[in-house]
Amino acid sequence: MKIIDAHMHFARFPGFDEVAQHAGHENTAAHYLAACHENGIVMSVVMGNASGGEPQFGGVVPQVPDLAGPFDRLHYNQGKEICYCAGIQSEELTLENCEASAKEMERFLKTPQCVGIKVYTGYNRVYAKDPRHEPFYALAEKFDVPVCFHMGETAGGHGLLKYAHPLTLDEVAASHPRVRFVIAHVGSPWILDAVEVMAKNENVYIDISGLLVGCASGEEYLKKQQAYFAYLRMWLDYAERYDKVMYGTDWPLINVKSYLDVMKAVIPAERHEDVFYNNALRCYKKIEGLL
Repeated sequence: MKIIDAHMHFARFPGFDEVAQHAGHENTAAHYLAACHENGIVMSVVMGNASGGEPQFGGVVPQVPDLAGPFDRLHYNQGKEICYCAGIQSEELTLENCEASAKEMERFLKTPQCVGIKVYTGYNRVYAKDPRHEPFYALAEKFDVPVCFHMGETAGGHGLLKYAHPLTLDEVAASHPRVRFVIAHVGSPWILDAVEVMAKNENVYIDISGLLVGCASGEEYLKKQQAYFAYLRMWLDYAERYDKVMYGTDWPLINVKSYLDVMKAVIPAERHEDVFYNNALRCYKKIEGLL
């Protein structure tokens, strides 16, 4: 079975080397791509963390991948199996610079490998509905790419959870019916709320990335977190919208093989092709041109 990892990180970011080691990996491009080849992952969608360079329009420049070397927008150098969502640091946006910042983002969206936009709600103390985001939603509609939001718990204590609750996306999704939105991490621990927002709004997807860390075996994780994964499965079954659920890892937080083993057990076998591959193609439409 071919697999698309719809949510991971690919950056020389502080702490990622140690996190990768804890998951039984090395935070290098060669190591990650080897793990992908071993496990049938044919494309990975990076959530940008590294600087995209200098501004050209006086705005905030989006974040990009850089694990394979300093990012080159015009001569893409991160690997043919790596695409990305350009990241927004919303706290750096103002009502005065958000239009210029959208022009900066547009430079990246014009390239084939930039397949979406990532908003780090929770880590940034800005709601999804904040008017500073509006120019980016207009760009997402123009380029037919999704906007992925960090939703749910945050790593470390500097974020504020109220900005990362999945219910905050309902109003945005309803107000922008021609834009696709992604609730990352199935909004965990607010799984019920995330699934309901997805089920209610035809333009909302969820990814199931980042629900575990480390490098235990899939069997060990399933045994230790039996109640948690039964709860996740219950609400996914209840919604009956496996056509909008996407597999992702949040690498380097988790061991690639272990996470695959867990999610293959959680997701009904008859929905594997959709969750592990087809749904990412439907949501991140530009991926098809990269395969």
